[in-house]
Amino acid sequence: MGDWTAQQMAELGARHALLEGQGDLEGVLATLVDDPVYEFHPLGRRMAGGELVRQFYTQFVERFLPLRHSYTLLGEWVNETSVAQEYDVSLDVEGIVETHRVLGILQYGERGLLGGERVYASERFIRLMTGPVFASLTPL
Repeated sequence: MGDWTAQQMAELGARHALLEGQGDLEGVLATLVDDPVYEFHPLGRRMAGGELVRQFYTQFVERFLPLRHSYTLLGEWVNETSVAQEYDVSLDVEGIVETHRVLGILQYGERGLLGGERVYASERFIRLMTGPVFASLTPL
């Protein structure tokens, strides 16, 4: 990592989160290394590789973001290797609003890009977030 700083990590994490929230598929993917790894805890599943992550973010933008009712950033912690963000995310699923507590930890990869993320959330939330990609998740 060399001279990579916590401030640079904070800026990268903020850019990724902003683009994700805006549904900017290509922008989000541009913040990631070629073969990112996403882990889902406590479920014990993962997805890896650029193509699967592209499929995930495509459905995320098309299917998941429209469910978003509201969200609140509860806290953020940063160092030179990661950004941890805790949220309450409320989703409108068929007219019923569900609120989920989510902790995402963005991890530095290389060349000023993210290597992936560890997401701590309920299985229900992960299934809603990953949509059809859920079937492609593999055990940790």
